[in-house]
Amino acid sequence: MADTTHSQETQQAVMIQPPSGLTVLSLLSILTGVVVGAVCGTFRLLLEHAAGLRTALALDAPHPFPAGLMMIAIGSITAFIAAWMVRRLAPLASGSGIPHVEAVLAGLATPASIGLIPVKFIGGLLAIGGGLALGREGPSVQMGATAANTIGRLLRLGPADCRSLLAAGAGAGLATAFNAPGAGAIFVLEELVGKFEARTACSALGASVSAILVARALLGGDPDFVVADSPMVISVSTQLLFLLTGLAVGLLSVVYNRTVLATLRLAERMNASVEIRAAAIGAIGGLIVWLTPHLAGGGDWITQRAIDGTLIWTALPGLYALRLVFGSISYAAATPGGLFAPMLALGALAGLGCGDLAHVLAPTLAGRTTPFVVVGMAAMFAGAVRAPLTGIILVTEMTNTPSLLLPLLSGSFAAMFVADGMGEAPIYEALRTRAAAERR
Repeated sequence: MADTTHSQETQQAVMIQPPSGLTVLSLLSILTGVVVGAVCGTFRLLLEHAAGLRTALALDAPHPFPAGLMMIAIGSITAFIAAWMVRRLAPLASGSGIPHVEAVLAGLATPASIGLIPVKFIGGLLAIGGGLALGREGPSVQMGATAANTIGRLLRLGPADCRSLLAAGAGAGLATAFNAPGAGAIFVLEELVGKFEARTACSALGASVSAILVARALLGGDPDFVVADSPMVISVSTQLLFLLTGLAVGLLSVVYNRTVLATLRLAERMNASVEIRAAAIGAIGGLIVWLTPHLAGGGDWITQRAIDGTLIWTALPGLYALRLVFGSISYAAATPGGLFAPMLALGALAGLGCGDLAHVLAPTLAGRTTPFVVVGMAAMFAGAVRAPLTGIILVTEMTNTPSLLLPLLSGSFAAMFVADGMGEAPIYEALRTRAAAERR
């Protein structure tokens, strides 16, 4: 009996491997970042080519009507194929993928197999490239997490090391999606893990840095958005305007979360298969590509125009409503695609509107809407996701505006204050809860 007990204890000791040293884990995180940077950097590069091709086809067509029918057909077919791939080959590839990564790190779900990566990659290219209002970051985060977990399992690492690598790979995916290494590392600690862990922090930093180096070799190192250098003195009265902007955008972030969730519930009640539903939504995306190609896709064009201040203020409410509804139904298509980029575009539009109103209250600010746009982006993220540090660092890196740190802090604080005060759950927590309820 004693020999049997000793044998069992020995087997358990072999099965439960102790965590590796921090040096070993750091080196593995660099390897992970290289792989994730190559995969997600290529994904982003191809999406940029797809967006350019989509816009060129819509604008340069010699005969608008046949071209419009072609764009509608392309949008419908690509969304259908993407939804079919998800349902038949990798159901976990549906939607953003970030809620699933969070569930895995919380011990509530099992990691996805490596088969998810090609489905997420190709499905994301088809859905987002076809014109749906989805972001590249969700697929990048989930592909990064899956690649990292696969590396850990191939190297026979223990559960603790695999968990740290998985979180680091997810952060590297976000860093690659937005050329924002700092945001990728902070995202791991603030949103995915929810606490500071030295091993996870070191892994996240190593993976994000190496992923960015690889991605920049493919994409270049320029920030995602170009912001004109226009220094602004932040007085007490001006700071109050940024605080009011955060309050307004916080309210809109609650509307955004509730619209996304309500659209998902409505889509589930449709008497149609997932593929047919996706094809119908894809046709709407194709129609938008035909009529206004720059308003399709993740929304980077909209964000840049808002930063430039070239959008007419009278068009802002209609444009905001269009992107809110289009983004929500795009997510209901159950194809691969994220929420970050469309969310930031909405925040930019809201910030531009607040900036225009601020000029009425303070005419001395005339011509300086850009700071309000930047604050609106971070405030929308803080209110909807409830991860203010990630949002602030992400927007700062994407716009290269470190001088706006104080306004960003004020706007993000106010947005979180409103969203939490209204009892609204963070969007990824709500999606994770919803997915868990569906599995029961």
